[in-house]
Amino acid sequence: MGATKWIGGILGWMVGGPLGALLGYGIGSLFEKPEVVEYNSERDTDEGNRNSFLFSLLAMSSYVIAADGRIMHSEMEYVRNFLRTTFGERAVTQGQEILLNLFEQKKQMDARSPSAYRNTIRQCAEQIARHMNYEQRLQLLSFLADIAKADGKVQSKEVVALKEIARYMGLTEQEVDSMLSLGGSSLADAYKVLEISESATDAEVKKAYRQLALKHHPDTVASLGADVQKASEEKFKLITEAYERIKQARGMK
Repeated sequence: MGATKWIGGILGWMVGGPLGALLGYGIGSLFEKPEVVEYNSERDTDEGNRNSFLFSLLAMSSYVIAADGRIMHSEMEYVRNFLRTTFGERAVTQGQEILLNLFEQKKQMDARSPSAYRNTIRQCAEQIARHMNYEQRLQLLSFLADIAKADGKVQSKEVVALKEIARYMGLTEQEVDSMLSLGGSSLADAYKVLEISESATDAEVKKAYRQLALKHHPDTVASLGADVQKASEEKFKLITEAYERIKQARGMK
């Protein structure tokens, strides 16, 4: 599958949404396979979900990466590693070419109108909200937050971009703060992860953890593949660690 077809697919998605891209692009899987395979509706649905997720990640990450006006190697490397792990080595070059073309598209669009690319991203994110379930959108937001954190420091413009995308996708700013605080070592980080204040009661702490555990459970993204599910498991582990830190600080059982 050539990069030109990839780019055509993602630009088609930016106009017609994830499902529109899959219909217009006519792909049943990420890469064309020479062998004839037996039709399996469940498998094809999962491949469609994974492809929609990929298009979504690439489009939204182009906005986050370019938010501070710099294309950082560490952020690009995070995306390359995701493509390599999830779709294989062949996807790395093609995915990178898509991102570079999206950066160029942003440059050209913004030269005509400063808000042009931002409006396109808003339309894309609104399409995601309509076609992707809540748990998958949360996992997408988690990946975008990890991209912003990849260079070791999240810039304020990146936070703004993440919160814009979250709102457009039907998620909250609190969920952005939670994702950005995952892996933090402070007690304050732990409270942000659980999306509660330090004045919360013990009962509210337990309730917040139960709610997060339900919406971030790895099984909710099983259709996106074992690799994405594994990333969700790591996120789930960090949420549990944040909860245990709060419990220890409070002497909770």
